[in-house]
Amino acid sequence: MLFARRQAAAERGHRLGIALALLAVYIIWGSTYLAIRYTLSSFPPFLMAGMRFTLAGALLLGLARWRGAALPSRKQWRNAALIGGLLLVSGNGVVVFAEQWVTSTMTALMLATVPIWTALIAGVWGRWPGRAEWAGLVLGFLGIVLLNMEGNLRANPLGAALMLAAAISWSLGSALSRRLELPAGLMGSGAEMLCAGLMLALLSLGRGEHMAAAPNAAALAAFIYLIIFGALVAFSAYGFLLAHARPALATSYAYVNPVVAVALGVGLAGEHIGPTGLAAMLIILAAVGLVMLARR
Repeated sequence: MLFARRQAAAERGHRLGIALALLAVYIIWGSTYLAIRYTLSSFPPFLMAGMRFTLAGALLLGLARWRGAALPSRKQWRNAALIGGLLLVSGNGVVVFAEQWVTSTMTALMLATVPIWTALIAGVWGRWPGRAEWAGLVLGFLGIVLLNMEGNLRANPLGAALMLAAAISWSLGSALSRRLELPAGLMGSGAEMLCAGLMLALLSLGRGEHMAAAPNAAALAAFIYLIIFGALVAFSAYGFLLAHARPALATSYAYVNPVVAVALGVGLAGEHIGPTGLAAMLIILAAVGLVMLARR
């Protein structure tokens, strides 16, 4: 009887942890697109991303060690560098770079296609989409075409191409993270962020980026927000979801993030989305929903 009660309490705690992690990635990641746009008024893109993830990764590693976690093995460091590179360098880092030309609203809508690319990647590994999933894939690409018709992407073809590449890289990194041996918990998130931060710093150095002046108050506040909430809280929550929830549930943030990003971009930054863009958003979200429901 006592064992059953403990088991039930553990199950409730597990469900609560998943619910809180989902809430974090739903709301926080939806707001990071606008926060990134604010930081770019003072920070070079790769320098900002490198500083952000190096600091956040070092903090998480220190916290994990303080709690008694063992340092990653050489194999785990290698895997963490690969996943961090896919998620945070060619994924998030490229998004930061592209937001120099593309609005946070359009960025969020393009990255809403992540579950669609994830379904295609699963096909490469032997599980090709079924009919409903193929319908969702086609619908999602129609949504992207509709976004292009409004002119937001056609005016910035490089930005659009970079965001598509970032979405594919994030999908591949998310899928691979379930197949590779990685450090557990905070140590895993910290190792991935630290490796990615150092890679982004080298990329920034190679491009000759530097701070032209001290950051303004809005850029500095956004930078701190991205470290504490976007990296420490939300990325750790996403790692928890990848380890403890179904892939369809872990990537369900793609439903909510564009809505949050559009609301913040229009309400706080004066960004514009027309009727065509709104229709494209609904089509993309419907496509994501169709793919995820089919995969369940």
